[in-house]
Amino acid sequence: MTEQTVSFSQPADLQAVFGSCDENLNAIQNEFQVILFCRGTDVHISGEAAQCEKAAAALRMLGELAGKGQTLTAQTVRYVLSMVSDGETDALRQLDGDGICITTGGRVVRPKTVGQKKYVDAIRTHTITLGVGPAGTGKTYLAVALAVRAFKAHEVQKIILTRPAVEAGEKLGFLPGDLQDKVDPYLRPLYDALFDMLGADTFARMTEKNIIEVAPLAYMRGRTLDDAFIILDEAQNTTPEQFKMFLTRLGENSRMVVNGDVTQIDLPEQKRSGLVEAMKVLRHVSDIALIRFTEKDVVRHKLVQDIIKAYETYYREGRNH
Repeated sequence: MTEQTVSFSQPADLQAVFGSCDENLNAIQNEFQVILFCRGTDVHISGEAAQCEKAAAALRMLGELAGKGQTLTAQTVRYVLSMVSDGETDALRQLDGDGICITTGGRVVRPKTVGQKKYVDAIRTHTITLGVGPAGTGKTYLAVALAVRAFKAHEVQKIILTRPAVEAGEKLGFLPGDLQDKVDPYLRPLYDALFDMLGADTFARMTEKNIIEVAPLAYMRGRTLDDAFIILDEAQNTTPEQFKMFLTRLGENSRMVVNGDVTQIDLPEQKRSGLVEAMKVLRHVSDIALIRFTEKDVVRHKLVQDIIKAYETYYREGRNH
């Protein structure tokens, strides 16, 4: 048994680190099998030396994030503990509390994981960014936030959001309404993110003025997209021909973000994924960034991480169990 002490300069930081009803404190104790107790603004840690060191690192990192204005949600705490457990404490310091924009509800949108931070930085510094990873990693939401920020800063004149209308086990023909009504369900995640950033009324006005365009990928053919922030979502469901068509729409002073999850391809089995092919074809092209997310970057319910891990294990072991 050994002991360590972590000191906090402000009681408010200590309160943020401990969380409501000491829930963060309990999470640290359970993760590292240590005992924590507080005297004033000092936290005393007792347990095995290596585990005490990790617990101390986690406390310091949570204190740093709180000091940068980060809200220490249960997801944030889980992520920090996971990164510390894997010896990636230094990587966590990339999370500088940088805010992208503010939602209509007053919440600051900022990267919550190292993977998200790399993704945001890549979009800011590259003309085309490919974001590849599992569901729940914030690929679409962060891209929309950056698009709104770029428009408000007068960096672009238009926001274009698109995705392929590929059927995921359901038939478009059975949906009611005209073509737009049929494809709207496929574009709903994009609408949701825009509503969050702009509000329904502002979104409606910008759509009427053609400042925001949300459309199926097929509508992009034959166009040149200048002065625009363009997002292609669910890109794993494009064919190589569609993917090339989309990339070659790029015009002057425009930026493209392409997102997808190569484990959720809904194309017929004989069709190749344009995203999978592009990750190989474009890997050496300058000004194109490829960011890969992992299950650690999932910012939804903890169970989503567990589901992704379970499926990865299942497929890695050849579905033998």
